[in-house]
Amino acid sequence: MTFATKPRKEQIEHVATDLFKNKGYAATSMRDIAAAVGIEAASIYSHINSKAQILTSICFRMARAFMSGIEEVMKTDAPVDKKFKMAVISHVDVITSDIAASAVFWNEWRHLPEPLLSEFVALQRKYELYFRELIEQGIEEEVFEVPNISFVVMAMLSSLNGIQKWHSYTLPPEELNSAFANIFLKGLKK
Repeated sequence: MTFATKPRKEQIEHVATDLFKNKGYAATSMRDIAAAVGIEAASIYSHINSKAQILTSICFRMARAFMSGIEEVMKTDAPVDKKFKMAVISHVDVITSDIAASAVFWNEWRHLPEPLLSEFVALQRKYELYFRELIEQGIEEEVFEVPNISFVVMAMLSSLNGIQKWHSYTLPPEELNSAFANIFLKGLKK
């Protein structure tokens, strides 16, 4: 399906995602979005209620993708080191599947209105807890040696989420996900 044949609401979200990524959410107006889509500013509201609705859609779509990936990993019976590697690969796959949306998700979520902002932060914490659980399990099973779990989780996720800024300059996504997984896994193992 080409851009022109997509439903107008999808076109608006696609264009807004690129604008939010490049200009930032706060600096992008509904008039900017309408102009980029090629419609009158007033008619955009027949397709979308607000700029916040677009941001909410992007952020929660990405959050669902991240959660779905890690929840699938957590259901497996694989050894903890394999599960950890699968979780990192899943994370990188989500980021590289839509770089623009990943950038918006990572950089613009703070603009979500309440109560959606609190809901989003709760999802972030839940996601981080899955990685903590994997590391804690690895420590218990004497597979990992980690002096500060919180530090490792935050450093790892910050590093992974930074991919949206530079990934096109390095490896293809399928190599990038394994490279990251191997780096982090080697850093955790005893």
